[in-house]
Amino acid sequence: MSSEMKNQPFVGYEYKEIRVPAEKASMYIDCYENFGWEIDSNLSMTRDLHMITIRLKRNRKRMNRMELTRLQRNFEACMHELDMLEYSKHQTAIIWSITVGILGTAFMAGSVFAVTHEPPIIWLCVFLAIPAFAGWIAPVFIYKKVRQKKEDKVQPLIEETYSKIYELCEKGHDLL
Repeated sequence: MSSEMKNQPFVGYEYKEIRVPAEKASMYIDCYENFGWEIDSNLSMTRDLHMITIRLKRNRKRMNRMELTRLQRNFEACMHELDMLEYSKHQTAIIWSITVGILGTAFMAGSVFAVTHEPPIIWLCVFLAIPAFAGWIAPVFIYKKVRQKKEDKVQPLIEETYSKIYELCEKGHDLL
């Protein structure tokens, strides 16, 4: 043991490992620092596809540790809420698009049955093929339209959640 280490007091740490989306890693690191966490320099961050594993440590004897933990849990809940709001923008649009695509496919099946019927019913085949092709083309436009409407609806909620996150981080920072 070096003489430098003997002169420094012992510090016990608690450790935390989090997996976060790569595009939000900086935000997570910045926010966790406001709750007393620091990046564990002994271990590196690992990345796989779209996720990053961040390893953090915090002094066990930190003042206000209980309050910092409470604020941190609120922050984590807000981040989860943010993820769900972001996900909901796509989910609703995908559901509508898939539903219309399936209806288009059902019309196409009817069209195929009409043309393969003995004798073929050409007028029914054409009549059913028109909504079938529309049902295959429309999902692209429906997805964009529904996603935009949902985005307009949830954007204020997303902004409100970000405000809550920043408020929690500010409170945590004040306790450090």
